[in-house]
Amino acid sequence: MIVLGEWERGLAFWPTEAAGVRLYLWFYEWHLFDAVRAGQHTGGYWIPTKRMACDHRQAVLSHPGMALSVSATDDGADLSMEITNQSGYAWPPIAAVIPCLNPVGLSGQPLVPPTREFFDETCQRTWFVGEAGLEKLETREIHFNQAFRPAIDAQAPAGKFDWVEKWPTSPRNAGAGLMVRESADGRWVGGIGWEQFLSAQGHNPCRCMHLSVRVGPLEPGESRAVRGRLYLFAGTKDDCLARFRENFGL
Repeated sequence: MIVLGEWERGLAFWPTEAAGVRLYLWFYEWHLFDAVRAGQHTGGYWIPTKRMACDHRQAVLSHPGMALSVSATDDGADLSMEITNQSGYAWPPIAAVIPCLNPVGLSGQPLVPPTREFFDETCQRTWFVGEAGLEKLETREIHFNQAFRPAIDAQAPAGKFDWVEKWPTSPRNAGAGLMVRESADGRWVGGIGWEQFLSAQGHNPCRCMHLSVRVGPLEPGESRAVRGRLYLFAGTKDDCLARFRENFGL
């Protein structure tokens, strides 16, 4: 069974039978393509308002115009993001926000102790879903959703996106909204999936996983809910992919 803990930038997750196996969800770090703020790539709101149930099995993380509802399950947590366009301009179909699934608490002192079970310093235990199945996430390249690649490329015909210096564009597209990592001892698997996504990227200095949530198109004042799933259970990357496909009917 998974329980939730408060963390400065979001929530921590761990199984009751292995309290040292933890993942942290930072909600949220970035925007892409005019979501929330105008620009190809802008900073998100880092510190949410948090409401936690007494049993530490449900929580809500809120920012202006956005809320993430989290319900713990036996193998992770159900996620539901509700977002309202408060910007005063229309968001394009490729507008997205980027939560961060992190193996350890970041700045300041987290409210629950960090562990290193899900660190992946050598980039050997992290995968995204490519066009034909799971592919290793070996670099900091950004892998775009193949269905939206033409619209994305049209924003920067020469590939010079605002983030190109830190996230080079990969020729390998992403085929589904899931990122997965196996623990250092091979016993556990963690991951995050969204029914609507734009890109998969990770391996920043803190070895995190960035799976963007596609929230466009959205007119001013319009709202949308996007369903997601966090995974944390004893198993393998292939087990996680199978559960993702079952959860989202893929």
